[in-house]
Amino acid sequence: MLEANHCTMEELAESLDHILASPANAGALRMIVRRPAVDQRESLTGARLDIEEGLVGDNWKARGSRHMPDGAADPDMQLNIMNARVAEAVARDPERMPLAGDQLYLDLDLSPENLPPGTKLALGDAVVEVTEPPHTGCKKFAARFGNDAIIFVNSGKGKKLNFRGINAKVVKSGDIRVGDIAQKIS
Repeated sequence: MLEANHCTMEELAESLDHILASPANAGALRMIVRRPAVDQRESLTGARLDIEEGLVGDNWKARGSRHMPDGAADPDMQLNIMNARVAEAVARDPERMPLAGDQLYLDLDLSPENLPPGTKLALGDAVVEVTEPPHTGCKKFAARFGNDAIIFVNSGKGKKLNFRGINAKVVKSGDIRVGDIAQKIS
């Protein structure tokens, strides 16, 4: 049985043209979400990105990573960034977008062809760098948005275009605000 707040594959497919029209070189920061503790979300209008802390007040550093031998936070997974148009499609309601678990939601083409690892983005006063580790959907994502959503973001096309999002790290600390333009730095 499909939950009322879960999209069908047909609905997600209908959003594809809109998603594919995401800007390539510069796009607005549509949402900032801090995760102070597991399963907690705070939508912010402004925040600080810090080289050591990531999104200040987020639990990234304290949570650590199973990918690191010592369990420490993975510096290449400091920030999770999702295409705002994909998040809107799977969430159906902007109020549900933070459930995706990402910190930054950009109206920007996140495909590896457009933003390969090593690409830097100026955002507000900060600069972030796209990192290598893949960002994939998990059981929590499926529970929150449905099986069709997880299939959509992890499909061949979804993976090829990074629909689930990308990982990044802060390379220049600074303040950011919703509405700031993320601009590729050449």
